[in-house]
Amino acid sequence: MSPRVPMLDLRPQIDALWPELERCTHEVLRSGRFILGPNVEAFEQECAAYLGVRHAVAVNSGTDALLIGLRALGIGPGDEVITTAFTFVATAEAVSHTGATPVFVDIRADTFGIDPERVRAAIGPRTRAILPVHLFGHAADMDPLLSIAKEHDLVVLEDVAQAFGATYEGRKLGSLGAAAAFSFFPAKNLGAYGDGGLLTTDNEGIAQQARALRVHGSVERYAPTCLGYNSRLDELQAAILRVKLPHVDRWNEARRRVAKEYDERLRTIPGVQVPIEASYAHHVYHQYTARILEGRRDQAKLALEAAGISSAIYYPKPLHQLSIYAGSETRLPITEQASKEVLSLPISPDLPSDTIAEIATTLAAGL
Repeated sequence: MSPRVPMLDLRPQIDALWPELERCTHEVLRSGRFILGPNVEAFEQECAAYLGVRHAVAVNSGTDALLIGLRALGIGPGDEVITTAFTFVATAEAVSHTGATPVFVDIRADTFGIDPERVRAAIGPRTRAILPVHLFGHAADMDPLLSIAKEHDLVVLEDVAQAFGATYEGRKLGSLGAAAAFSFFPAKNLGAYGDGGLLTTDNEGIAQQARALRVHGSVERYAPTCLGYNSRLDELQAAILRVKLPHVDRWNEARRRVAKEYDERLRTIPGVQVPIEASYAHHVYHQYTARILEGRRDQAKLALEAAGISSAIYYPKPLHQLSIYAGSETRLPITEQASKEVLSLPISPDLPSDTIAEIATTLAAGL
């Protein structure tokens, strides 16, 4: 049976946008253009303007945006990419698919972001790139990472899959590294109604390489210059995303209001730590992720479930402990502790105050 309170309910958003969604869908269907057409081109331009970058290349998923981004940056077999183990598997998976090796380092306990000093300590002769993740909608601490990269002649690819519209020191995430990867999975702050992704960069050569890689390595039809992929955003998703893009800042601010209400109700509950917002960050709360201390996270989740309230654990097992990456003796104590304590609660721009109050009351009672 479906939970009474889901993690995310998209129906209010769809209802509010229905006339525009219906119109743009009909226009695409009548046009006969379904892949890499005028809506894709327009969406790329509109996203580039919104994010403050020169180039945006639409692809068919956030995972492909990471993979194509790494390839376009020249990452390949024998290289090492320093990243976090406290993220979705796609981050490291993309590195592995290039033939490179992900090198996992620990996070900061407060923001869940990759720790720049751990990055510095992990740099070796094969290190070619740093791949920070802007987790749950909160920016990684980018200035130290960019300084380290410059000092060691490394490239930085931002994973912005969970943080569309968030900023670091007033600058949009996705405009800071050599390139950045976004996801438009339906649950994201800016989500399609299917899969979709985007690669952004200020570098003309990286953009050209990414555009070739997304179409079987071809700039000119039937004349591939490298082995590429079939990774093209379709017109229907681009048209839907164009309808939604002008609303994303308003939705993000609504998420921040919901998070503030959560903070006020949860911070007085013993054994609960609410998420923080660092001074450099403008958090957009893709997830509202609290810590449940003293080994009580799982009992809290069960109490919510019994009341028909969804919750989620992102992520129950860090990547370095998965079977596909567990060949080393890597120990990441802060990451490992976080995986035992984190609990994400329902959040959406439309989450009512009385529902937030009920979730907080249920959580308190369950502890």
